[in-house]
Amino acid sequence: MEVQKAMPAFTPALTPAQEDELRQIANDIVAPGKGILAADESTGTMGKRLSGINVENTEENRRKYRELLFTADDVVSQNISGVILFHETLYQKASDGTPFLKILKDKGIIPGIKVDKGVVPLAGTFNECTTQGLDDLGTRCAQYKKDGAQFAKWRCVLKIGPHTPSYQSMLENGNVLARYASICQQNGLVPIVEPEVLPDGDHDIQTAQRVTEQVLAFTYKALADHNVFLEGTLLKPNMVTAGMSSAQKNSNEENARATVQALSRTVPPAVAGVTFLSGGQSEEDATLNLNAINQYPGRKPWALTFSYGRALQASVLAAWQGKDENIKAGQGELCRRAQANGAAALGKYTGGSESAAGGKSLFVANHAY
Repeated sequence: MEVQKAMPAFTPALTPAQEDELRQIANDIVAPGKGILAADESTGTMGKRLSGINVENTEENRRKYRELLFTADDVVSQNISGVILFHETLYQKASDGTPFLKILKDKGIIPGIKVDKGVVPLAGTFNECTTQGLDDLGTRCAQYKKDGAQFAKWRCVLKIGPHTPSYQSMLENGNVLARYASICQQNGLVPIVEPEVLPDGDHDIQTAQRVTEQVLAFTYKALADHNVFLEGTLLKPNMVTAGMSSAQKNSNEENARATVQALSRTVPPAVAGVTFLSGGQSEEDATLNLNAINQYPGRKPWALTFSYGRALQASVLAAWQGKDENIKAGQGELCRRAQANGAAALGKYTGGSESAAGGKSLFVANHAY
């Protein structure tokens, strides 16, 4: 008589082979001393960056700038494990005809792709928002994977105010991040989950910590509800700091304590790694805070590293100024910032690295991509 094998009472979301692939990609991205270069600025945001150095926002100028980033000395790959690309950039080529994807892969850098379609208002709230782009996400993810991307990014935005973030906002943004993460994993892309609590406001660090904990709790409840495989995900959160307009000024160590406490109370140990956004901090502050987070003596079961845009690029833009003769100088700035942040990801940054925009605030109010 044939013995019937008991079937599990649930349907696994992924096969063991899918899980293994996602786990490997996620772990490679957060290898010790490595982090992510976020070069996924939309056309409009890239225009703001270029206008700051009096360069016209054309496709060719955007391509030239990203070529500068991606063709920097191979030493950059010692500290940059992955690059998040914008749709346009994924399909662009260097001036010699080499696709950007090939340049990155030849350096051992993993290509990723921004897949959200921007924030939209959430009706019935005090100026809160959610993020759109779910409708055709499965089709787009399948194509991006086929074309060489290995991970994805989706940004949600939450705001601290007298009445925000609301329950509605935290529930909705957690849910949209979970749907995105699930769809990515079904298509072989590691999802970077980014519920950014904006630094806008005059709130103190205690308020920032409390709100960050709430937002992350909603996010991970939603990820559990949607059967997301945590070992094949990365979290891209804000660091916990007082609001940009706050009279309270905290040390790097105080920021680190609040950040690690918030994460330890809400982020499951299964998550492969935490790749912090820089959130408008100056280049040097972003590096010093990351270093302090890694030096903090609390329990930290995940890799704690960087996924910086402005804090890796401000000095590059300042040195380049849109001129071909300054390309090497711009690339040198990228290598220095990457090296500084790679050291900070190990808690070994000694501070004071020289850069063209090191101490300059990079804060943009109500920042949108």
